[in-house]
Amino acid sequence: MKLKSLTITAALLLFVNVNVNAQRFMTPLMGFSKDKTSYLYKSDGKEIKCNLKGLKWKRGLIEEIKIIDLSGKKVKIAPEDITHMYLPPTGLAKLTSSMSFLTDASKWDNEELRQDIISKGYIYHESLKAKIKKKTGTYMLQLLNPSFSSMLKVYYDPFAKETMSASIGPVKVAGGLAKSYYIKKTADAAAYLVEKKLYKTEFSIIFKDCPALVDKYKEAVKWSDFEAHVYEYGQLCK
Repeated sequence: MKLKSLTITAALLLFVNVNVNAQRFMTPLMGFSKDKTSYLYKSDGKEIKCNLKGLKWKRGLIEEIKIIDLSGKKVKIAPEDITHMYLPPTGLAKLTSSMSFLTDASKWDNEELRQDIISKGYIYHESLKAKIKKKTGTYMLQLLNPSFSSMLKVYYDPFAKETMSASIGPVKVAGGLAKSYYIKKTADAAAYLVEKKLYKTEFSIIFKDCPALVDKYKEAVKWSDFEAHVYEYGQLCK
Protein backbone atom coordinates (compact mmCIF):
# COMPACT_ATOMS: atom_id res chain seq x y z
CA MET A 1 0.00 0.00 0.00
CA LYS A 2 2.83 2.37 0.88
CA LEU A 3 4.62 1.60 -2.40
CA LYS A 4 1.39 2.22 -4.33
CA SER A 5 0.95 5.61 -2.63
CA LEU A 6 4.53 6.58 -3.44
CA THR A 7 4.03 5.56 -7.07
CA ILE A 8 0.89 7.69 -7.39
CA THR A 9 2.58 10.67 -5.72
CA ALA A 10 5.62 10.39 -7.96
CA ALA A 11 3.42 10.19 -11.05
CA LEU A 12 1.48 13.27 -9.96
CA LEU A 13 4.66 15.24 -9.41
CA LEU A 14 5.94 14.26 -12.84
CA PHE A 15 2.62 15.16 -14.46
CA VAL A 16 2.49 18.57 -12.80
CA ASN A 17 6.11 19.31 -13.68
CA VAL A 18 5.68 18.36 -17.35
CA ASN A 19 2.32 20.03 -17.89
CA VAL A 20 2.56 23.16 -15.75
CA ASN A 21 3.43 25.37 -18.69
CA ALA A 22 0.75 23.86 -20.93
CA GLN A 23 -2.06 24.18 -18.43
CA ARG A 24 -3.35 27.67 -17.87
CA PHE A 25 -6.77 27.02 -16.30
CA MET A 26 -6.92 25.99 -12.67
CA THR A 27 -8.28 22.54 -11.91
CA PRO A 28 -11.92 22.59 -10.72
CA LEU A 29 -11.99 21.48 -7.08
CA MET A 30 -14.60 20.49 -4.53
CA GLY A 31 -12.31 19.61 -1.63
CA PHE A 32 -11.10 22.39 0.67
CA SER A 33 -9.00 22.59 3.82
CA LYS A 34 -10.70 23.17 7.16
CA ASP A 35 -7.41 24.01 8.85
CA LYS A 36 -6.25 27.02 6.85
CA THR A 37 -7.84 30.47 6.77
CA SER A 38 -10.57 31.14 4.20
CA TYR A 39 -11.46 34.65 3.04
CA LEU A 40 -15.08 35.55 2.31
CA TYR A 41 -16.34 38.96 1.18
CA LYS A 42 -19.84 40.35 1.61
CA SER A 43 -21.60 42.83 -0.69
CA ASP A 44 -20.79 45.69 1.70
CA GLY A 45 -17.07 44.95 1.30
CA LYS A 46 -16.70 43.33 4.72
CA GLU A 47 -14.03 40.65 4.88
CA ILE A 48 -14.71 37.48 6.86
CA LYS A 49 -11.64 35.52 7.90
CA CYS A 50 -12.63 32.07 9.03
CA ASN A 51 -12.06 28.35 8.91
CA LEU A 52 -14.28 26.47 6.51
CA LYS A 53 -16.43 23.90 8.29
CA GLY A 54 -18.00 22.59 5.10
CA LEU A 55 -19.82 23.32 1.87
CA LYS A 56 -23.28 22.02 1.13
CA TRP A 57 -23.59 21.08 -2.53
CA LYS A 58 -26.72 20.54 -4.56
CA ARG A 59 -26.38 19.22 -8.11
CA GLY A 60 -22.79 20.45 -8.37
CA LEU A 61 -23.54 23.96 -7.06
CA ILE A 62 -22.73 25.49 -3.67
CA GLU A 63 -25.99 25.82 -1.73
CA GLU A 64 -24.63 26.72 1.70
CA ILE A 65 -21.30 27.76 3.25
CA LYS A 66 -20.57 26.62 6.79
CA ILE A 67 -17.76 28.39 8.64
CA ILE A 68 -16.24 28.81 12.08
CA ASP A 69 -15.52 32.49 12.65
CA LEU A 70 -12.60 33.92 14.61
CA SER A 71 -14.62 33.77 17.85
CA GLY A 72 -15.16 30.03 17.37
CA LYS A 73 -18.82 30.41 16.47
CA LYS A 74 -20.36 28.15 13.82
CA VAL A 75 -22.13 30.16 11.12
CA LYS A 76 -24.12 29.21 8.02
CA ILE A 77 -23.99 31.61 5.06
CA ALA A 78 -26.03 31.57 1.85
CA PRO A 79 -23.93 31.99 -1.34
CA GLU A 80 -26.02 34.99 -2.42
CA ASP A 81 -24.77 36.87 0.67
CA ILE A 82 -21.16 36.55 -0.54
CA THR A 83 -19.73 38.38 -3.57
CA HIS A 84 -16.53 36.33 -3.75
CA MET A 85 -14.32 34.08 -1.67
CA TYR A 86 -10.86 32.51 -1.56
CA LEU A 87 -10.79 28.93 -0.28
CA PRO A 88 -7.65 26.89 0.55
CA PRO A 89 -7.54 23.50 -1.19
CA THR A 90 -6.52 20.28 0.50
CA GLY A 91 -2.90 19.19 0.12
CA LEU A 92 -3.50 16.72 -2.73
CA ALA A 93 -5.87 19.11 -4.49
CA LYS A 94 -3.25 21.85 -4.31
CA LEU A 95 -0.65 19.50 -5.81
CA THR A 96 -2.79 18.56 -8.79
CA SER A 97 -3.81 22.15 -9.55
CA SER A 98 -0.55 24.01 -8.94
CA MET A 99 0.77 26.15 -11.79
CA SER A 100 3.98 28.18 -11.71
CA PHE A 101 2.61 31.07 -13.78
CA LEU A 102 0.26 31.98 -10.92
CA THR A 103 3.26 33.27 -9.00
CA ASP A 104 4.74 35.15 -11.97
CA ALA A 105 3.78 38.80 -11.51
CA SER A 106 4.69 39.61 -15.12
CA LYS A 107 1.86 37.36 -16.35
CA TRP A 108 -0.80 38.62 -13.93
CA ASP A 109 -3.30 40.98 -15.56
CA ASN A 110 -6.19 41.24 -13.10
CA GLU A 111 -5.47 43.65 -10.27
CA GLU A 112 -8.96 43.21 -8.81
CA LEU A 113 -8.05 39.80 -7.45
CA ARG A 114 -5.61 39.21 -4.62
CA GLN A 115 -2.50 37.72 -6.14
CA ASP A 116 -0.97 37.26 -2.67
CA ILE A 117 -3.72 34.76 -1.84
CA ILE A 118 -4.24 33.01 -5.18
CA SER A 119 -0.49 32.53 -5.70
CA LYS A 120 -0.55 30.35 -2.58
CA GLY A 121 -2.89 27.94 -4.35
CA TYR A 122 -6.20 29.33 -3.07
CA ILE A 123 -9.28 28.76 -5.21
CA TYR A 124 -11.36 31.81 -6.13
CA HIS A 125 -15.15 31.64 -6.33
CA GLU A 126 -17.34 34.49 -7.51
CA SER A 127 -21.06 35.16 -7.28
CA LEU A 128 -22.51 35.94 -10.69
CA LYS A 129 -25.60 35.72 -12.83
CA ALA A 130 -25.65 32.77 -15.24
CA LYS A 131 -28.08 30.50 -17.05
CA ILE A 132 -27.59 26.95 -15.83
CA LYS A 133 -29.83 24.09 -16.93
CA LYS A 134 -32.38 26.49 -18.48
CA LYS A 135 -32.65 28.45 -15.22
CA THR A 136 -31.15 31.93 -14.88
CA GLY A 137 -30.02 32.81 -11.39
CA THR A 138 -27.13 33.97 -9.24
CA TYR A 139 -24.59 31.25 -8.52
CA MET A 140 -21.20 30.85 -6.85
CA LEU A 141 -18.81 29.53 -9.51
CA GLN A 142 -15.08 28.82 -9.55
CA LEU A 143 -12.99 31.14 -11.70
CA LEU A 144 -10.50 29.08 -13.70
CA ASN A 145 -8.26 31.85 -15.11
CA PRO A 146 -7.66 34.24 -12.19
CA SER A 147 -4.27 35.49 -13.38
CA PHE A 148 -5.47 36.48 -16.87
CA SER A 149 -9.13 37.39 -16.41
CA SER A 150 -9.23 41.17 -16.83
CA MET A 151 -10.99 40.93 -20.21
CA LEU A 152 -12.65 37.53 -20.20
CA LYS A 153 -13.44 35.30 -17.24
CA VAL A 154 -13.81 31.54 -17.55
CA TYR A 155 -15.81 29.62 -14.96
CA TYR A 156 -16.13 25.93 -14.23
CA ASP A 157 -19.31 24.35 -15.58
CA PRO A 158 -20.39 21.91 -12.82
CA PHE A 159 -22.36 19.91 -15.39
CA ALA A 160 -19.63 19.73 -18.03
CA LYS A 161 -18.82 16.41 -19.63
CA GLU A 162 -15.17 15.57 -20.22
CA THR A 163 -13.03 14.07 -22.94
CA MET A 164 -11.25 10.80 -22.18
CA SER A 165 -8.69 10.83 -19.37
CA ALA A 166 -5.93 8.59 -18.05
CA SER A 167 -5.50 7.55 -14.42
CA ILE A 168 -2.95 6.01 -12.11
CA GLY A 169 -4.92 4.08 -9.52
CA PRO A 170 -7.72 6.33 -8.24
CA VAL A 171 -6.03 9.56 -9.36
CA LYS A 172 -6.76 11.15 -12.73
CA VAL A 173 -3.52 12.57 -14.13
CA ALA A 174 -4.11 13.34 -17.80
CA GLY A 175 -6.83 14.28 -20.23
CA GLY A 176 -10.26 15.04 -18.90
CA LEU A 177 -10.67 18.25 -20.91
CA ALA A 178 -14.03 19.82 -20.07
CA LYS A 179 -16.43 20.09 -23.01
CA SER A 180 -17.98 23.33 -21.79
CA TYR A 181 -17.26 26.40 -19.68
CA TYR A 182 -19.10 29.53 -18.60
CA ILE A 183 -17.52 32.73 -19.86
CA LYS A 184 -18.13 36.39 -19.12
CA LYS A 185 -16.59 39.48 -20.66
CA THR A 186 -16.25 42.67 -18.64
CA ALA A 187 -19.24 44.35 -20.31
CA ASP A 188 -21.53 41.29 -20.27
CA ALA A 189 -24.50 41.29 -17.92
CA ALA A 190 -24.30 37.55 -17.30
CA ALA A 191 -22.09 34.56 -17.95
CA TYR A 192 -23.05 32.20 -20.74
CA LEU A 193 -22.11 28.70 -21.80
CA VAL A 194 -19.57 27.96 -24.51
CA GLU A 195 -19.44 24.34 -25.70
CA LYS A 196 -16.93 22.21 -27.56
CA LYS A 197 -19.45 21.16 -30.23
CA LEU A 198 -20.22 24.79 -31.16
CA TYR A 199 -16.82 26.36 -30.59
CA LYS A 200 -15.65 26.52 -34.21
CA THR A 201 -18.76 28.53 -35.07
CA GLU A 202 -18.67 30.75 -31.99
CA PHE A 203 -14.90 31.38 -31.90
CA SER A 204 -14.98 34.45 -34.16
CA ILE A 205 -17.99 35.82 -32.26
CA ILE A 206 -16.42 35.44 -28.83
CA PHE A 207 -13.18 37.09 -29.91
CA LYS A 208 -14.54 39.49 -32.54
CA ASP A 209 -13.01 42.48 -30.77
CA CYS A 210 -9.54 40.96 -31.23
CA PRO A 211 -8.87 40.63 -35.00
CA ALA A 212 -5.25 39.60 -34.40
CA LEU A 213 -6.36 36.52 -32.47
CA VAL A 214 -9.13 35.63 -34.93
CA ASP A 215 -6.76 35.90 -37.89
CA LYS A 216 -4.15 33.76 -36.14
CA TYR A 217 -6.46 30.82 -35.43
CA LYS A 218 -9.41 31.08 -37.83
CA GLU A 219 -8.03 28.41 -40.19
CA ALA A 220 -7.57 25.86 -37.40
CA VAL A 221 -9.92 26.48 -34.48
CA LYS A 222 -9.54 23.68 -31.93
CA TRP A 223 -11.35 23.27 -28.63
CA SER A 224 -8.12 21.94 -27.14
CA ASP A 225 -6.63 25.43 -27.71
CA PHE A 226 -9.38 27.26 -25.83
CA GLU A 227 -7.13 27.98 -22.85
CA ALA A 228 -4.49 29.41 -25.16
CA HIS A 229 -7.10 31.50 -26.99
CA VAL A 230 -8.31 33.07 -23.74
CA TYR A 231 -4.77 33.70 -22.53
CA GLU A 232 -3.62 35.26 -25.83
CA TYR A 233 -6.79 37.35 -26.02
CA GLY A 234 -5.66 39.19 -22.92
CA GLN A 235 -2.13 39.56 -24.26
CA LEU A 236 -2.92 40.67 -27.83
CA CYS A 237 -5.92 42.93 -27.31
CA LYS A 238 -5.64 44.65 -23.95
